[in-house]
Formats: sequence, C-alpha cells, structure tokens
Amino acid sequence: MKKKQFRLLMLLSAIALFILAACGTDSSTGSDKLEYLSLLTGGTQGTYYALGGTFADLITTETDIKTTAEVSQASAANMTALQDGKGEIAFVQTDIAYYATEGKLMFDGKKIDSIAALGALYPETVQLVTTEASGIKTYADLKGKKVSVGAPGSGTYANAEQLLEIHGLTMDDVKAQNLDFGESTDGLQSGQIDAAFITAGTPTGAVEALNATTKVNIIGVDAGKADELIAKYPYYAKDTVKAGTYGIAKDTETVSVLAMLAVKKDLPDDVVYAMTKAIYDNTDKISHAKGAFIKAETALDGISIDIHPGAQKYFDEKK
Repeated sequence: MKKKQFRLLMLLSAIALFILAACGTDSSTGSDKLEYLSLLTGGTQGTYYALGGTFADLITTETDIKTTAEVSQASAANMTALQDGKGEIAFVQTDIAYYATEGKLMFDGKKIDSIAALGALYPETVQLVTTEASGIKTYADLKGKKVSVGAPGSGTYANAEQLLEIHGLTMDDVKAQNLDFGESTDGLQSGQIDAAFITAGTPTGAVEALNATTKVNIIGVDAGKADELIAKYPYYAKDTVKAGTYGIAKDTETVSVLAMLAVKKDLPDDVVYAMTKAIYDNTDKISHAKGAFIKAETALDGISIDIHPGAQKYFDEKK
C-alpha cells in the first residue's frame, strides 16, 4: 500500500471513531447516551398509571429521552422489574421500597440492591372499600367475608395484612381474593366480593367508577388503632378520606403510606438529575388532583432508602 493511501485510510478511521464516540457518549459525563426510558406504573385504573402518562410526557419533552409509561402490577412487581432490567424508573410505595432494599417480608431472601430513590410524591391512602349493600361497618365485620387483598407480594397485600393484624384478624379470617383495583370494584358492583383493600391516591379512578353505579362506603381506622399501627410500622401516617369523595357523607379517618419514584442505581447522574428536574420543576402541569402534593420541598420526606446522586443534586440546588 502506498504511503499516501495509508495516511488517508488512517485519517478516515480516526474520523469514523470520533463520530461513533460522539454519537454514543454524553460528552459531559462519558456515560452512554440513553434514547428510551420505561416508566413502570400500575393498573390502568390506579393513580400510578394516571400520573405516569404525565410524567412520561414531561421527561420526554424536557430531556429529549423518549419515555413511555408502562402498565404493571405496581409496587412490589416494579421493584423486581427494575432489578431485572425491565424498566428504568418506577412508582412504588415507600414501605415496599424499604422491604426490597432490606430483603424483608415479600422480599425475604430476595434483597434488591440495585435501586435508589428519585423522590417522594403524595400520600397513598389505604382504603377499605365496601358497598352499602354489604352491611360491613367495621373491620370486625370482615370475618368470613370475601375480601380483595391485592396480589400476593403487592403493596396492597402488605397493607391489608398489617391492618387486619392490628384489628385482631389474619388472612385466614377472611376469604381472601387476589384482585387488582379494577377487578375489585367490578366484584363489589356484582356482589361477588364484599370488600376490597385499595391503596392508592384519592380519588382513585376505579372507586370513582364504582360510585357512579353503586353506593360506596369507606371503612375507617380509629385513632387508637392508627397509633398502634404506626408504632409497629412507622412508615404509616394518619390520613383522611374527605367527605364528598366517592359521595361519602363525612370525613373518614384512615392511614396512608407515601408514593415515590425509584430508579436504577446505574442510571447516569445527569440523566436522573434531568428527570427529577423535569417532574419537580413542572408540577403546575400535572392535572391530576395528587399533583398538589408533589413538591420539591417535601420530596425527601418519608424515604428510607438511598437517594440517587442525580436526584440529590437537584434537591440540594432547590434548598
């Protein structure tokens, strides 16, 4: 090969390597540039899914990373999916994120060490939903009844189990049905079940749909029982389903956990920073009622797992 041709070949090779590097790497961090993100939500009739579409749009618009909200089985399943690389960002209850990182309860022997928090969102109310026709007025009335408790290993299932426990009941005392929110409200409407635990931001779409055709009751948790629950499981807080929600006549006291967003720890800091900024700088664009609770000032409240450094950088700048 002639010397002139060799030099030309070397020059072309160098140009090609430069172009490949520029296309595949973020020059500010050296990290592989992401083009797509999957945001894991929950069932189509829950608050996660409703908010997930808005969050995905905000991230897509503000970061130029195409983000898609995916239907899922919510909290516990989302943690496993993140671990398995089936998504990059996910909705989860704060209590479930804690169990996952500690390897407790439904994660016993299956500790997840690959997730970090992006930020807290809003209270997720534990709602024990019945109909007027069921005749159920208290937790004691659940004994022997068909009760939807969510999928085994789900956040709702854990909440149901712990609330039953505080009221002197176990899963063996009820005819437990493992249904999602939509199936639960369909079952209540048809009379196939008597009550359903639904842990979600209020108002929850599935329960609103039920109220359109059936008189809904929410069974409360009295203050003493709530205190007992919180003393044993400190990630709970007292909460209220306000009068008028689902047509109920008066405020009903209950408890809640927090909804949060979790991300894979190996996501680049700059990407997580940009996602965090996209959501918390644009809360005025969230039309769902729970958007009023989503604030940068409270985004680290109630979180008991590591914060992703990219999110931490954003919140530090907001102080």
